[in-house]
Amino acid sequence: MARAAAVLFDLDGTLVDSAPDLAGAANDLRRAQGLAPLPYERLRPMVGTGARGMVGVAFGLAPGDPGFEELRDAFLARYAARLLDETRIFEAIEPVLAALDAAGLRWGIVTNKAMRYAEPVVRGLALDVRVAALVAGDTTPFSKPHPEPLLEASRRLGVLPTDCVYVGDDHRDIVAGRAAGMRTLAAGWGYLGSGEPIEAWGADAVLADPIALLQWLEVA
Repeated sequence: MARAAAVLFDLDGTLVDSAPDLAGAANDLRRAQGLAPLPYERLRPMVGTGARGMVGVAFGLAPGDPGFEELRDAFLARYAARLLDETRIFEAIEPVLAALDAAGLRWGIVTNKAMRYAEPVVRGLALDVRVAALVAGDTTPFSKPHPEPLLEASRRLGVLPTDCVYVGDDHRDIVAGRAAGMRTLAAGWGYLGSGEPIEAWGADAVLADPIALLQWLEVA
């Protein structure tokens, strides 16, 4: 028996490696502003924080700062133009999804990415025909770390939150999962941000690689 009735995943940095396109959009915008591109290694950790984080690391601006909204909108326009240029499913994730499918464990995606970006990525990577639920950042009135997106996913799956496990690569994923009453697993292969170390997030376990999820679920 698996240790959960359903598995929910974050999208960027957990299921898919979208950093090349998000970092590329940030550097495209820097070039348009007459600035030199930043090293990929500096941009990658902040990918999980979306447009706010990318504008923050690329231009040193935060919400409320003069010019932030204009740069955010320009960044999103550039990202929309290259959603799937280099974005791929993490290579080690594919056999994990296949094992979940074979075990009859349904899985879903809960992301803070707006649906206008999330749905084309999921469809373009052929995940749309396999995923049992897709909840985006604008599906409910709230986004993570609020638990409501995760609770909405559990409702769509028809599974109690306590019977779900949420896998994510950002501290707010773990905060949201715990608030929803779910068990939480931190994805050590993800982007991880620049805050507390992953071991301090309070997850039920830290997964070094995707295959460790199957071992934790006891379906390997």
